[in-house]
Amino acid sequence: MSESALNVVVLAAGKGTRMRSNLPKVLHPVANKPMVAHVLDTALGLGAEKLQLVFGHGGNALQRALADYNVNWVEQAEQLGTGHAVQQVVPYIADDDTVLILYGDVPLTRPETLKGLLDAKGNSALALLTVTLPDPTGYGRIERTSSGEITGIVEHKDANPDQLAINEVNTGMMAVQGAALKRWLGQLNNHNAQGEFYLTDIVAMAAKEGVQIQSAAPRDIPEVEGANNRIQLAALERAYQRRQADALMMAGATLLDPARVDVRGLVRVGEDVVIDVNVVLEGNVTLGDGVVIEPNCLIRNSSIATGARIKANSVLEGSKIGEHAQVGPFARLRLGTELAKEAAVGNFVEVKKSYLGQGAKAGHLTYLGDATIGAHANIGAGTITCNYDGVNKHQTEIGAGAFIGSNSSLVAPVKVGEQAITGAGSVITTDVPNAALAVGRAKQRNIEGYKRPTKKGEK
Repeated sequence: MSESALNVVVLAAGKGTRMRSNLPKVLHPVANKPMVAHVLDTALGLGAEKLQLVFGHGGNALQRALADYNVNWVEQAEQLGTGHAVQQVVPYIADDDTVLILYGDVPLTRPETLKGLLDAKGNSALALLTVTLPDPTGYGRIERTSSGEITGIVEHKDANPDQLAINEVNTGMMAVQGAALKRWLGQLNNHNAQGEFYLTDIVAMAAKEGVQIQSAAPRDIPEVEGANNRIQLAALERAYQRRQADALMMAGATLLDPARVDVRGLVRVGEDVVIDVNVVLEGNVTLGDGVVIEPNCLIRNSSIATGARIKANSVLEGSKIGEHAQVGPFARLRLGTELAKEAAVGNFVEVKKSYLGQGAKAGHLTYLGDATIGAHANIGAGTITCNYDGVNKHQTEIGAGAFIGSNSSLVAPVKVGEQAITGAGSVITTDVPNAALAVGRAKQRNIEGYKRPTKKGEK
């Protein structure tokens, strides 16, 4: 690859009528991220020094969605074809740039494939990314001489029967020397069946000038597929997920059904991880050696240490799980939760912004919010830390070895000392000393002869 500046042009002006959506086509997500964001991330990963985004329909929505990207926004007010789109970028192209042209609705192109395209270009003025399809219907065909030299691209609607028989097609992605690109763009016309300015026409111009046109190919077909409707979008999603599943298995994870695990972010796995069906991994997720994820779990922006087990139907968000800890089934761990080594949170337990020390347990039917719980404390069923007074959140501290009786309400701010016990059904409003028993409940009264209420109209 030459040492010239890499100037990446992403074409994203199409409306996407066949999506039948108010959302611009390129903002439709694959793996919970807009298609065009995948493309921009790939471009940045290649070391793009300049990044141009050609937009048209839905420009405001695009700019809001991509506000974190440092791109040069170039408007294509009228959509008159791909050649016309690239013409809008001419003022931002230097003669010695290497211009890489990508498409905002083609999200699965691997960086190594584009690196291969740039390497193929070398010192040539033009290199194309081409692919051979079993059914090339609708695609521009690559024309070559008998010796294999590329001479042009003919669009499907303009092709004769011999050209329609060609299976090697244009992906639209190309690497072009800046000065040559500007020269060829200035010669485009719209004398074709579509009445549009085809970017592909520059290939014939290059061949006419005697340019040796280079080519490269992707590893697989999904790399160069776009989405014009929701069926194609779903196919891209499945292709992406299969790629992620393969990567997880190669890294040491066992997926009980690779078709039923979804990765929507960056996932790192250790050895001998086991992931059951219908698991969704979002954001930044780390799974240590020997971690087991049971069915139907959602894990978002969380780390799970060696030997931990997440039981079925649990939801973890922004949580840190220690070695050999257990979560679930049917548990919800919210942002800021941390479980130390061998801690356990059981079914129908919700934890928010709380720390459970080593071996601490909350077996079932409990809410722990803004709490610090010492090692080996036991939290009984139905316990609530009453952390919110209607305006502010307050802390609850439970000491090591404490036993919180069932249906206790701990009204924060409050501290329960080490080895202390609260009686079942207690409302704890003041601090409990170490090793003390706290009972905070009203005296029971039995009312004899009480008449049970009846429905209206009954005697």
